[in-house]
Amino acid sequence: MDLFDQQAQEMRRKTTPLADRMRPKSLAEFVGQEHLVGEGRVLRRAIEQDELASMIFWGPPGVGKTTLAQIIARETRSDFFEISAVTAGVADIRKILKKAEANRALAKHTILFIDEIHRFNKAQQDALLHRVEDGTVLLIGATTENPSFEVIAPLLSRCRVYRLQPLTFEEIDTIVGRALQSDELLSRTPVQFQGQARHLLVNMAGGDARSALNALELAVRLAPKSKGDGVTIDEETVREALQSRATPYDKKGDYHYDVISAFIKSVRGSDPDAALYWLARMIEAGEDPKFIARRLIILASEDIGNADPLALV
Repeated sequence: MDLFDQQAQEMRRKTTPLADRMRPKSLAEFVGQEHLVGEGRVLRRAIEQDELASMIFWGPPGVGKTTLAQIIARETRSDFFEISAVTAGVADIRKILKKAEANRALAKHTILFIDEIHRFNKAQQDALLHRVEDGTVLLIGATTENPSFEVIAPLLSRCRVYRLQPLTFEEIDTIVGRALQSDELLSRTPVQFQGQARHLLVNMAGGDARSALNALELAVRLAPKSKGDGVTIDEETVREALQSRATPYDKKGDYHYDVISAFIKSVRGSDPDAALYWLARMIEAGEDPKFIARRLIILASEDIGNADPLALV
């Protein structure tokens, strides 16, 4: 390797986000989703025994969907193709399926990972059906949306759906601690947290490991230099690094219906604190006030009207 190659490699290392540098390479390094990949759990056994079927990972951002797909490819020694449904089309799918057919003739497995699979239209999803069904390609889809609404029924019936949960406080803290100790760039700078700064960073990440690591990386850059070459991160620096996280919500998906349902049940159960919480969450997320008003009218008529005929007045 010459000097220019070394400089290019160093530049790539510096510009690669911490979340990507810390991406686990094996199940032993993977943190979280114990209900799926913990010792003896169904997905872990399937990976270890190389007895996998096509699957869809459904969960919020930063919980390990892409990482888990890449680990599966390594553990099973399969030919791995990764595309994004945002930019890929039917031509890209057919090109990969052709390679998968050639691999099958050589008794080699092919894994196709599609990020944001819910962004594929019906024609694009239809292009996968035959080769997923006959086992030419093992499909792993990742989505933040309910696959029952976004993935066509024939394709969904050929896949197992695994629900990935937001990471716990302890799991995020483990990931942050591992980054501070083992990341090649971050470990060069001694980092200290002042007061409850680390607790705040982990807590505000909201179960999203990518958000926590990106905030940590930015906080290290923003923090004032302390004695020597180290930095001290205080709570204000953490808040600046994280800013405000958008409230998880959607227009027509699970969040939309789950939150309004929780709001109505809170009013019905005479719990004003809970009702105000769910109402504030909807307003903060940008819910249409007319939708909330319509549901309140229905509530007043159906649930309260029997006890108070003037509930709508």
